[in-house]
Amino acid sequence: METKSFLFQNKNIQYKLYGNGKAVILLHGFGEDGTIWEPQIKFLQPHFRLIVPDIPGSGQSELIPGANIDTYAETVKTLCDIELSKASPTGGGLEGAVIIGHSMGGYIALAFAEKYPEYLKALGLFHSSAFADSEEKKEARRKAIDFIKSNGAYAFLKTSTLNLFTQQYKNSHPEKVDELIEAGKGFSEDALIQYYEARIARPGRTEVLKKFNKPVLFIIGEHDQAIPFDASMKQCHLPPQSHVHILRESAHMGMWEEETKAGNILLSFLQQA
Repeated sequence: METKSFLFQNKNIQYKLYGNGKAVILLHGFGEDGTIWEPQIKFLQPHFRLIVPDIPGSGQSELIPGANIDTYAETVKTLCDIELSKASPTGGGLEGAVIIGHSMGGYIALAFAEKYPEYLKALGLFHSSAFADSEEKKEARRKAIDFIKSNGAYAFLKTSTLNLFTQQYKNSHPEKVDELIEAGKGFSEDALIQYYEARIARPGRTEVLKKFNKPVLFIIGEHDQAIPFDASMKQCHLPPQSHVHILRESAHMGMWEEETKAGNILLSFLQQA
Protein backbone atom coordinates (compact mmCIF):
# COMPACT_ATOMS: atom_id res chain seq x y z
CA MET A 1 0.00 0.00 0.00
CA GLU A 2 1.21 3.49 -0.91
CA THR A 3 -0.27 6.75 0.40
CA LYS A 4 -0.13 9.73 -1.94
CA SER A 5 -1.71 13.16 -2.26
CA PHE A 6 -2.24 16.02 -4.69
CA LEU A 7 -3.48 19.59 -4.55
CA PHE A 8 -6.89 20.58 -5.88
CA GLN A 9 -7.98 24.20 -5.48
CA ASN A 10 -5.09 24.54 -3.03
CA LYS A 11 -6.46 21.77 -0.81
CA ASN A 12 -4.69 18.51 -0.08
CA ILE A 13 -6.48 15.40 -1.37
CA GLN A 14 -5.18 12.04 -0.16
CA TYR A 15 -5.51 8.62 -1.76
CA LYS A 16 -4.05 5.13 -1.39
CA LEU A 17 -2.77 2.69 -3.98
CA TYR A 18 -2.89 -1.10 -3.71
CA GLY A 19 -1.83 -3.92 -6.01
CA ASN A 20 -1.15 -4.02 -9.74
CA GLY A 21 -3.07 -4.55 -12.94
CA LYS A 22 -6.27 -3.02 -14.29
CA ALA A 23 -7.06 0.29 -12.56
CA VAL A 24 -10.09 0.33 -10.26
CA ILE A 25 -11.17 3.47 -8.40
CA LEU A 26 -13.23 2.92 -5.24
CA LEU A 27 -15.24 5.96 -4.12
CA HIS A 28 -16.68 5.95 -0.60
CA GLY A 29 -19.93 7.54 0.49
CA PHE A 30 -21.28 10.00 3.04
CA GLY A 31 -19.89 9.77 6.57
CA GLU A 32 -17.14 7.39 5.44
CA ASP A 33 -13.60 7.50 4.10
CA GLY A 34 -11.55 5.17 1.95
CA THR A 35 -11.14 2.65 4.78
CA ILE A 36 -14.77 1.62 4.31
CA TRP A 37 -13.51 -0.52 1.41
CA GLU A 38 -11.03 -2.55 3.49
CA PRO A 39 -12.85 -5.90 3.05
CA GLN A 40 -12.94 -5.42 -0.73
CA ILE A 41 -9.37 -4.12 -0.86
CA LYS A 42 -8.15 -7.36 0.71
CA PHE A 43 -10.28 -9.33 -1.73
CA LEU A 44 -9.37 -7.43 -4.91
CA GLN A 45 -5.78 -6.31 -4.29
CA PRO A 46 -4.21 -9.52 -5.67
CA HIS A 47 -5.96 -8.95 -9.00
CA PHE A 48 -6.13 -5.20 -9.67
CA ARG A 49 -4.51 -1.83 -9.07
CA LEU A 50 -6.85 -0.16 -6.60
CA ILE A 51 -7.00 3.63 -6.30
CA VAL A 52 -8.86 4.65 -3.14
CA PRO A 53 -9.26 8.38 -2.44
CA ASP A 54 -10.75 10.19 0.52
CA ILE A 55 -13.21 12.68 -0.97
CA PRO A 56 -12.69 16.31 0.11
CA GLY A 57 -13.61 16.75 3.76
CA SER A 58 -13.37 13.03 4.58
CA GLY A 59 -10.49 11.06 6.04
CA GLN A 60 -7.21 12.83 5.38
CA SER A 61 -8.49 15.02 2.53
CA GLU A 62 -9.14 18.69 3.21
CA LEU A 63 -12.58 20.24 2.75
CA ILE A 64 -13.02 22.46 -0.32
CA PRO A 65 -15.24 25.46 0.49
CA GLY A 66 -18.36 25.61 -1.67
CA ALA A 67 -17.77 22.21 -3.25
CA ASN A 68 -20.55 20.11 -4.76
CA ILE A 69 -20.88 16.72 -6.47
CA ASP A 70 -19.33 18.10 -9.67
CA THR A 71 -16.38 19.48 -7.68
CA TYR A 72 -15.75 16.07 -6.16
CA ALA A 73 -15.92 14.56 -9.65
CA GLU A 74 -13.27 17.04 -10.79
CA THR A 75 -10.97 15.85 -8.01
CA VAL A 76 -11.39 12.35 -9.43
CA LYS A 77 -10.50 13.70 -12.88
CA THR A 78 -7.29 15.19 -11.46
CA LEU A 79 -6.51 11.89 -9.75
CA CYS A 80 -7.05 10.05 -13.04
CA ASP A 81 -4.77 12.45 -14.88
CA ILE A 82 -2.06 11.65 -12.34
CA GLU A 83 -2.45 7.89 -12.08
CA LEU A 84 -3.93 6.67 -15.36
CA SER A 85 -1.64 8.49 -17.77
CA LYS A 86 1.39 7.49 -15.70
CA ALA A 87 0.42 3.83 -15.88
CA SER A 88 -0.06 3.76 -19.64
CA PRO A 89 2.23 1.11 -21.21
CA THR A 90 3.14 3.57 -23.95
CA GLY A 91 4.18 6.28 -21.51
CA GLY A 92 1.42 8.82 -21.97
CA GLY A 93 -2.08 8.47 -23.30
CA LEU A 94 -4.89 7.08 -21.19
CA GLU A 95 -5.14 3.70 -19.51
CA GLY A 96 -8.80 3.85 -18.50
CA ALA A 97 -10.31 2.63 -15.24
CA VAL A 98 -13.39 1.15 -13.65
CA ILE A 99 -15.06 3.36 -11.04
CA ILE A 100 -17.16 1.81 -8.27
CA GLY A 101 -19.04 4.30 -6.09
CA HIS A 102 -20.83 3.58 -2.83
CA SER A 103 -23.88 5.75 -2.10
CA MET A 104 -22.70 9.38 -2.50
CA GLY A 105 -19.62 7.94 -4.20
CA GLY A 106 -22.00 6.67 -6.87
CA TYR A 107 -23.33 10.21 -7.39
CA ILE A 108 -19.75 11.35 -7.89
CA ALA A 109 -19.05 8.47 -10.28
CA LEU A 110 -22.08 9.41 -12.39
CA ALA A 111 -21.02 13.07 -12.51
CA PHE A 112 -17.57 11.91 -13.63
CA ALA A 113 -19.02 9.55 -16.26
CA GLU A 114 -21.17 12.37 -17.65
CA LYS A 115 -18.15 14.58 -18.40
CA TYR A 116 -15.34 12.08 -18.90
CA PRO A 117 -16.71 8.78 -20.26
CA GLU A 118 -13.48 8.26 -22.23
CA TYR A 119 -11.67 7.67 -18.92
CA LEU A 120 -13.86 4.70 -18.06
CA LYS A 121 -13.91 1.04 -18.96
CA ALA A 122 -16.96 0.40 -16.77
CA LEU A 123 -19.03 1.94 -13.98
CA GLY A 124 -20.44 0.52 -10.75
CA LEU A 125 -23.17 1.85 -8.46
CA PHE A 126 -22.96 0.17 -5.05
CA HIS A 127 -26.12 1.08 -3.11
CA SER A 128 -26.49 4.25 -5.18
CA SER A 129 -28.90 5.93 -7.58
CA ALA A 130 -29.00 8.06 -10.73
CA PHE A 131 -32.31 9.65 -9.71
CA ALA A 132 -32.44 13.15 -8.28
CA ASP A 133 -33.86 13.59 -4.78
CA SER A 134 -37.61 13.78 -4.45
CA GLU A 135 -39.02 16.79 -2.59
CA GLU A 136 -39.67 14.50 0.38
CA LYS A 137 -36.05 13.35 0.36
CA LYS A 138 -34.77 16.92 0.08
CA GLU A 139 -36.84 17.92 3.09
CA ALA A 140 -35.45 14.99 5.09
CA ARG A 141 -31.93 16.10 4.20
CA ARG A 142 -32.69 19.67 5.29
CA LYS A 143 -33.88 18.36 8.65
CA ALA A 144 -30.63 16.42 8.96
CA ILE A 145 -28.70 19.65 8.34
CA ASP A 146 -30.67 21.34 11.12
CA PHE A 147 -29.86 18.44 13.46
CA ILE A 148 -26.15 18.67 12.66
CA LYS A 149 -26.14 22.41 13.29
CA SER A 150 -27.86 21.91 16.64
CA ASN A 151 -26.12 18.77 17.88
CA GLY A 152 -22.86 18.37 15.98
CA ALA A 153 -21.47 15.94 13.42
CA TYR A 154 -20.67 13.06 15.77
CA ALA A 155 -24.08 13.11 17.44
CA PHE A 156 -25.71 12.95 14.02
CA LEU A 157 -23.56 10.07 12.76
CA LYS A 158 -24.04 8.19 16.01
CA THR A 159 -27.78 8.18 15.30
CA SER A 160 -27.88 7.87 11.52
CA THR A 161 -25.27 5.11 11.19
CA LEU A 162 -27.54 2.63 12.94
CA ASN A 163 -30.00 2.89 10.05
CA LEU A 164 -27.41 1.75 7.51
CA PHE A 165 -27.33 -1.88 8.67
CA THR A 166 -29.85 -4.69 9.01
CA GLN A 167 -30.92 -5.56 12.53
CA GLN A 168 -29.35 -8.98 12.07
CA TYR A 169 -25.95 -7.45 11.32
CA LYS A 170 -26.22 -5.01 14.23
CA ASN A 171 -26.94 -7.94 16.54
CA SER A 172 -24.15 -10.16 15.22
CA HIS A 173 -21.46 -7.50 14.63
CA PRO A 174 -22.04 -4.67 17.12
CA GLU A 175 -18.29 -3.96 17.20
CA LYS A 176 -18.26 -3.19 13.45
CA VAL A 177 -21.18 -0.79 13.77
CA ASP A 178 -19.43 0.88 16.71
CA GLU A 179 -16.25 1.12 14.64
CA LEU A 180 -18.04 3.10 11.94
CA ILE A 181 -19.75 5.32 14.51
CA GLU A 182 -16.45 6.09 16.24
CA ALA A 183 -14.85 6.92 12.89
CA GLY A 184 -17.45 9.67 12.68
CA LYS A 185 -15.57 11.67 15.30
CA GLY A 186 -13.23 12.79 12.53
CA PHE A 187 -15.93 14.65 10.59
CA SER A 188 -16.62 18.35 10.89
CA GLU A 189 -20.09 19.84 10.83
CA ASP A 190 -19.10 21.82 7.74
CA ALA A 191 -18.20 18.67 5.80
CA LEU A 192 -21.43 16.82 6.56
CA ILE A 193 -23.54 19.88 5.81
CA GLN A 194 -21.72 20.38 2.52
CA TYR A 195 -22.37 16.75 1.57
CA TYR A 196 -26.06 17.15 2.33
CA GLU A 197 -26.33 20.37 0.33
CA ALA A 198 -24.42 18.74 -2.55
CA ARG A 199 -26.82 15.81 -2.63
CA ILE A 200 -29.88 18.05 -2.50
CA ALA A 201 -28.58 20.15 -5.40
CA ARG A 202 -27.40 17.34 -7.65
CA PRO A 203 -29.40 16.70 -10.84
CA GLY A 204 -30.76 13.37 -11.89
CA ARG A 205 -28.35 11.52 -14.15
CA THR A 206 -30.48 8.79 -15.67
CA GLU A 207 -29.45 10.05 -19.12
CA VAL A 208 -25.85 9.22 -18.22
CA LEU A 209 -26.85 5.60 -17.71
CA LYS A 210 -28.79 5.54 -20.97
CA LYS A 211 -25.85 6.90 -22.97
CA PHE A 212 -23.07 4.97 -21.25
CA ASN A 213 -22.20 2.21 -23.72
CA LYS A 214 -19.92 0.23 -21.42
CA PRO A 215 -20.79 -2.22 -18.61
CA VAL A 216 -22.67 -0.84 -15.60
CA LEU A 217 -22.83 -2.76 -12.34
CA PHE A 218 -25.68 -2.34 -9.85
CA ILE A 219 -25.29 -3.79 -6.36
CA ILE A 220 -28.54 -3.42 -4.45
CA GLY A 221 -29.33 -4.06 -0.79
CA GLU A 222 -32.74 -5.65 -0.34
CA HIS A 223 -33.21 -3.93 3.03
CA ASP A 224 -31.60 -0.61 2.13
CA GLN A 225 -33.42 2.36 3.68
CA ALA A 226 -31.12 5.02 2.21
CA ILE A 227 -31.51 3.83 -1.41
CA PRO A 228 -34.77 1.83 -1.32
CA PHE A 229 -34.92 -1.45 -3.20
CA ASP A 230 -37.77 -0.47 -5.55
CA ALA A 231 -36.09 2.80 -6.55
CA SER A 232 -32.82 0.99 -7.18
CA MET A 233 -34.46 -1.57 -9.44
CA LYS A 234 -36.13 1.13 -11.57
CA GLN A 235 -32.78 2.31 -12.94
CA CYS A 236 -31.33 -1.08 -13.83
CA HIS A 237 -32.91 -1.25 -17.31
CA LEU A 238 -31.49 2.10 -18.40
CA PRO A 239 -27.91 1.21 -19.48
CA PRO A 240 -27.33 -0.81 -22.66
CA GLN A 241 -25.19 -3.21 -20.58
CA SER A 242 -26.48 -3.83 -17.05
CA HIS A 243 -25.15 -6.27 -14.47
CA VAL A 244 -27.59 -6.44 -11.55
CA HIS A 245 -26.91 -8.13 -8.22
CA ILE A 246 -29.09 -8.12 -5.10
CA LEU A 247 -27.64 -8.60 -1.63
CA ARG A 248 -30.51 -10.29 0.16
CA GLU A 249 -29.08 -9.88 3.67
CA SER A 250 -27.86 -6.29 3.35
CA ALA A 251 -29.16 -2.81 3.94
CA HIS A 252 -26.83 0.04 2.87
CA MET A 253 -23.45 -1.44 3.83
CA GLY A 254 -23.18 -4.58 1.74
CA MET A 255 -19.38 -4.34 1.57
CA TRP A 256 -19.44 -5.21 5.28
CA GLU A 257 -22.76 -7.01 5.71
CA GLU A 258 -22.06 -9.54 2.94
CA GLU A 259 -18.40 -8.91 2.29
CA THR A 260 -17.61 -12.26 0.63
CA LYS A 261 -20.59 -12.15 -1.71
CA ALA A 262 -19.93 -8.48 -2.52
CA GLY A 263 -16.27 -9.25 -3.14
CA ASN A 264 -17.10 -12.08 -5.54
CA ILE A 265 -19.57 -9.87 -7.42
CA LEU A 266 -16.96 -7.14 -7.81
CA LEU A 267 -14.23 -9.61 -8.79
CA SER A 268 -16.36 -11.20 -11.51
CA PHE A 269 -17.50 -7.85 -12.91
CA LEU A 270 -14.03 -6.33 -12.88
CA GLN A 271 -12.48 -9.35 -14.59
CA GLN A 272 -14.97 -8.99 -17.46
CA ALA A 273 -14.93 -5.18 -17.73
